[in-house]
Amino acid sequence: MATHEARTLQISIGRNWQEVYDYVSVAENLPQWASGLTSALQKSGDEWLADGPAGKLRLRFAPKNEVGVLDHWVVMETGDEVYIPMRVVPNGDESELIFTLFRVPGMDDEKFNADAAWVKRDLQALKDLLEAQLIG
Repeated sequence: MATHEARTLQISIGRNWQEVYDYVSVAENLPQWASGLTSALQKSGDEWLADGPAGKLRLRFAPKNEVGVLDHWVVMETGDEVYIPMRVVPNGDESELIFTLFRVPGMDDEKFNADAAWVKRDLQALKDLLEAQLIG
């Protein structure tokens, strides 16, 4: 199996790590902050179904856990599967959300950079949403 270039993206969130985990680990919350989904998720067995800009998606999520693992797998309409490692870790009374983006085979620099910028926007949207809930 070939090794793929990876980029680690991180954002600080002004919420307790458990609160962040509890929100992000609920699949139904994903469309509220992940712009790559254009429809609400629908449960289908062990997977979730949604529409994205590139077509139909199937998603699987890591089982609930007590260590902040939020990994998920996205299967594209083409059958290609993308693994997305994601963690939330405590940082004092707040948290760090860490997202690993892998470059998929055949992806050029421009597309890889665009995907990283997209993920950063989504992580910022999640931060804004969760921090607004602190005062709202």
